[in-house]
Amino acid sequence: MLPDLLSVRRPQRIAVDGVDGVGKTTYATRLAADLNAAGRPAVQISVDGFHHPRAIRHRRGRDSPEGFWLDSYDYPALIRNVLAPFGPGGDRRYRPAAHDVRTDQVLDLPWQQAAPDTILVMDGLFLHRDELRGYWDFSVFLSAPFEVTVPRMAARDGSHPDPDHPSQARYVQGQRLYFAACRPWERASVVIDAT
Repeated sequence: MLPDLLSVRRPQRIAVDGVDGVGKTTYATRLAADLNAAGRPAVQISVDGFHHPRAIRHRRGRDSPEGFWLDSYDYPALIRNVLAPFGPGGDRRYRPAAHDVRTDQVLDLPWQQAAPDTILVMDGLFLHRDELRGYWDFSVFLSAPFEVTVPRMAARDGSHPDPDHPSQARYVQGQRLYFAACRPWERASVVIDAT
């Protein structure tokens, strides 16, 4: 399916979805690099550049799984700045981020112009949710159990490695809410075991 997608000489949008610590950014970076090396322009963007401000993300409580699932990302900003420009009739003028999650600052970055046949590779959480599922020309769901991904995230971020630890409840339970609502492995074009 991917070779057919690449033969279409217009912008394409590829989602790389999966839980925290599964390897989404690493996979998306390699995919974009491989596309560029093959002569097809590719832009990699992370949904992490489109978080809501902290006041919205934490309005249901700092530890709320529902807040993580429902309030983490500003989907209208993501659609306006990235997904619509790369879609049918889009002008390919995009901005790679609208918010800096570390500083909690709203960003007003300059617009960038993509080539006419650019492939967008977007990595992030919750990319198969209802608001986004119609925007993808192709999507990948990277699959691995929390017993694998949470220790990976801990090694990267210094968080607790046990998925059942109370400090992980917001993230693990929030992602389970996503699974129950969207079953992303059924919506994805392809599922890859990233264990």
